[in-house]
Amino acid sequence: MNIALIIPAYNALSTLPRLLQNAGQIFDKRHILVIDDGSTDDTAAAAQDAGANLIRHPQNRGKGAALRTGFNWALEQDYEAIITMDADGQHDEREIPKFLEAGETQTGAIIIGSRMGRPAGMPWHRRFSNRLTSRILSWRTGQHIRDSQCGYRFIRTEVLRQITLDTTRFQTESELLIKASINGFRIESIPIRTIYTAPHSSMRLGADTWRFVVLMIKSMAWKSKKAVGSKQ
Repeated sequence: MNIALIIPAYNALSTLPRLLQNAGQIFDKRHILVIDDGSTDDTAAAAQDAGANLIRHPQNRGKGAALRTGFNWALEQDYEAIITMDADGQHDEREIPKFLEAGETQTGAIIIGSRMGRPAGMPWHRRFSNRLTSRILSWRTGQHIRDSQCGYRFIRTEVLRQITLDTTRFQTESELLIKASINGFRIESIPIRTIYTAPHSSMRLGADTWRFVVLMIKSMAWKSKKAVGSKQ
C-alpha cells in the first residue's frame, strides 16, 4: 500500500528533528510531508534539513487548515492512505508500525490512536473533555469513537476523495469523522501511549469547545452524501 506520513507543525523546532529522524527509519522521507503552519521558529528549516517534503503557510491558519493542505497533497500524489501525527512530541513515532499493520489487517477506513485505555499523565480537564466529545461523536456517527481528540490516525484517501472539509481549526478532525460516517466509512481504534511532555496544549479549551459545539449544531443538517459535500 502506498502510504504518506503527514505532520502539521507549528513552532515545533524542539521536537520535530527527533521525530523526523526516527520516522525516517520507517518511512522513506520522500513520503513524509511537514506542513509548517506559519511558525515563527526554524520548524521549516528542521523539516528541510531532515529531507522531508515541506509546505509552508505564510501565516498561522490552524491545525485543520494544515491537515487539509496535507490531504490535498496526498491526493495529488495519488497515495492510497496517510498517517497523520502531531509534531509536538505527544505522539510516539515508534508506534507508526502499529498503524501500518492496522491498515493492512483492519477494515476501518479511519483508524484512530486511542490513549484512553491508559490515560495516566493526561491532564484531568483534557481527559474529561476527551471522554465527553468522544461520547458525543460516538452518538453522532453511530460508531464507537474511543479517543476523538487524538490526531494520530490512519486514513484511507478514498475517504478524502468522497468528502469536502470546511473547517480550519481543531474541529476539522471531528468534522472528518462525522462526514466519513455519513458516507458509510467504518471508524476503528488501536491503543497507543499517552505522552504529555509539553507545558501546555495548543488547543484552547474555551474557543475550541465553542467551535466543536457549533460544528455539532451544523452537522445535524448533514443527512446525506450531498449534504457533506460528496465528490462523487
